[in-house]
Amino acid sequence: MNGLLANPRFLRAALPPVSLVLILAVIFIVQPRAMSYLGLNLMLNLALPIALATIAQLCVITVNDLDLSIGAFVSLVACIGATILPVSPLLGILALLGCIAVYAGLGALIHWRNLPSIVVTLGMSFVWLGAAVLLLPSPGGSAPAWLSALVKLKTPLVPFAILASAVLALVTHLFLMRSSVGTVLRGAGGSPQAVRRAGWSLLKAKMAMYGLCGLFGTLSGLVLVGLTTSADANIALRYTLLSIAGVILGGGEFTGGRVSPVGAVLGALTLTLAGSLLSFLRISPDWQIGAQGAILIVVLALRALVNQTERKAA
Repeated sequence: MNGLLANPRFLRAALPPVSLVLILAVIFIVQPRAMSYLGLNLMLNLALPIALATIAQLCVITVNDLDLSIGAFVSLVACIGATILPVSPLLGILALLGCIAVYAGLGALIHWRNLPSIVVTLGMSFVWLGAAVLLLPSPGGSAPAWLSALVKLKTPLVPFAILASAVLALVTHLFLMRSSVGTVLRGAGGSPQAVRRAGWSLLKAKMAMYGLCGLFGTLSGLVLVGLTTSADANIALRYTLLSIAGVILGGGEFTGGRVSPVGAVLGALTLTLAGSLLSFLRISPDWQIGAQGAILIVVLALRALVNQTERKAA
C-alpha cells in the first residue's frame, strides 16, 4: 500500500475518484437525505450533458488544441433540437450533421494554416451563438417527445444519469486508450512526428478528433434539451469552462496527448455535485462558479505536487 501511495502515476489516477468521493462525503454530512435514489437523480440531473461536453473538449485537448466554442455549440444544438427537430426531423438531422461537418472542417483549417485553435474556436463561438439567437431569439421551443422520454428514463437501483455516464466513460476509454485507432489519435498530440513517420495523416487525425468533438457536443445539446424540454441561445455557454475544468480535473494535460476519458467523466460528475453542494450550503449562485474554480485550483495544486514528485523520481 505504501508503494502505491509513493507512485506518482497511481496518485494522479486516484485524484479524480478521490475528489468525487470527498464531495459525496461532504454532501452526506451536510444533507444526508440527498444520498438516495431521488436525491442523486436530482443532483445529477444535468450531469450527462456536462459529461458529454467534457468528452467533446477532451477530443480536442488530445491533439494539443483547446475549444472555446463548445458551450455556444451545445446551445445551438439545443436550439435546433427545440425548433427544427420536432417539426421536421429530417431537416433537423441534416442540420446537426452539417454542424458536425463544420467542426471537422475547423480541424482541417487549423492544421492546414497552422492557426491557433484558441483564436479560431473563440471566433466560432460567436458564429454558433449568433446562429442560435437567429434560430431562437427568446427562450422557448419544445423538445421531441421521444427525446424527453429517452433522457428521463427511470432505471432501477441507479439513476439513468449515472449509468449513462458510466457507459460513456467505458466506451470512450476503450476507443481512445485500448484501440489501435485511438493510439494513433492520441499519438497525433503526444508524438506527431512519430505518427507522421509511421505513415499516418495528421490532417485526418485532427479532422477525426474535431469531428468527434462535434458529435459529442451534438449529443450534449440533444440530451440537454431533452432534460429541460425547451431551449435558449445562452443555455450552455458555461459548458466551455466546465468542460475544460472537467478534463483537467480528470487528469488530462493540455499538451502531450495525455488524457483520461474515465477521469474526465468523473471530473464532470464532481463539478456537477459541487454545484449541488454549494446550493446546500446556501452560497449565492453568483459565487458558485468562483467556488467551483477554487475546487479546481486545489486539485491542480495537488496535481502539481504529484508531477513534481514524478520528476524527482525520474
